[in-house]
Amino acid sequence: MITPLKSQNYINGQWLDATGENILASHNPANKTEVVATFPRSQAEDVDLAVAAARQAYRRWRQVPAPARAEYIFRVGELLGEHKEELAQLISLEMGKPLTEARGDVQEGIDCAFYTAGEGRRLFGQTTPSEMPNKFAMTVRMPIGVCALITPWNFPMAIPCWKAMPALVCGNTVILKPAEDTPACATKLIEIFAAAGLPPGVINLVHGVGEEVGKALVEHPDIDLVSFTGSSETGAYVGATCGRTHKRVCLEMGGKNAQVVMEDADLELALDGAVWGAFGTTGQRCTATSRLILHRDIKEKFTKMLCERAGKLRLGAGNDPETDIGPIINHRQLQRVNDYMKVAREEGAEILIGGEIATEGELKQGYFFQPTVLDNVTPNMRVAREEIFGPVVVLMEVGTFEEAIAILNDTKYGLSSSVYTRDINRAFAAMRDIEAGITYINGPTIGAEVHLPFGGVKQTGNGHREAGTTALEVFTEWKSVYVDFSGNLQRAQIDNRG
Repeated sequence: MITPLKSQNYINGQWLDATGENILASHNPANKTEVVATFPRSQAEDVDLAVAAARQAYRRWRQVPAPARAEYIFRVGELLGEHKEELAQLISLEMGKPLTEARGDVQEGIDCAFYTAGEGRRLFGQTTPSEMPNKFAMTVRMPIGVCALITPWNFPMAIPCWKAMPALVCGNTVILKPAEDTPACATKLIEIFAAAGLPPGVINLVHGVGEEVGKALVEHPDIDLVSFTGSSETGAYVGATCGRTHKRVCLEMGGKNAQVVMEDADLELALDGAVWGAFGTTGQRCTATSRLILHRDIKEKFTKMLCERAGKLRLGAGNDPETDIGPIINHRQLQRVNDYMKVAREEGAEILIGGEIATEGELKQGYFFQPTVLDNVTPNMRVAREEIFGPVVVLMEVGTFEEAIAILNDTKYGLSSSVYTRDINRAFAAMRDIEAGITYINGPTIGAEVHLPFGGVKQTGNGHREAGTTALEVFTEWKSVYVDFSGNLQRAQIDNRG
């Protein structure tokens, strides 16, 4: 048994209990009797304290030169590297993903830190000619203010880093509200930010329930920006509220990603991509491969290959080196995945493999679901249209490349996509015609890198992108600056016209 971590709020440079006395707990999803951490059920009063601290710190932090702000983030990256294995073990324990993936989660934070630190010297604006003589014109980036960062449990290190690091380098202050399932991971991450020497109030942490703390942050009048990653349903509320209250908002929401396998594809390579894309992180990724669109000439062969490979995947605790697929995050999500099996049967889909909660041996102590392949799926079925967020992939058959692209696009989401083909013309047509924020050619739908934009179209997002230089567009405002050294009143659009 482990000793549960006592997670507290971090406000204005101090670790504090919440103003109320209610305490919640996170559990090991591989062994639901094991408490990983306790954390406060914070309320609006705690949010008020954090916002006040962030608002006060913002006045000073925005005036720190950007290269100096970046040095703090670089130090965070160094500390993440020094504590990588410890953090990966904690992620695996609290969230459930296998250790190899947990290490990747931390590494993504490290990569983000070093990349973002470089942007501290590249917050470029522009100089441009004025239409008037003896007048100088330029644009500069300005911070926005106090940012609320609401993050999910599936990448408890990477996603907070994606949001917090560019926000801070740009001169904003932040309040992190992590998912209720991973408070220990959030606490350890903020400990590292604090150890890097960030001034009090620049970064804050408030634990609690989304309907209480998250709602209070989104509606707070002194929050200037909300960056949210989660379900499309919650994202719709966040977006509507921010629109009504004139807040900047960045939304990263659901996906129903597809991998197309054409008749000329390298089937072994496509199989590797399908298995990793569908079952990596137990399918609990917004970029997970939940649809396989297969050309009829290879469908039977590829389906057999897929079921054979999926049947060999080993379920278990994330810290077991033999584990291929870890647990589902909690009982509620396990039931959601299981309920979709009833939907699949009612709609006429065929369960080729899996389709049940795994309860054999030690698996009964956790929230495990068998890797599942559904066949005879048509595009109008719910299992082909709705995000299941578990180790479930559906198979659909097509006769042409054009039909494959049409089915891939036939979804309300548009995050990630993948096409396996040896035909260069098809590959470029796919890049042109697929309606998604990310397209892979001969690679799985998962595997984003921190120096490229991340995000999607349709109901996946609201037009913003995370990671890469595009993150700067989320966390800065443009200011146009004119310097007139003519000594005279010069009226643009008037005095320079005959």
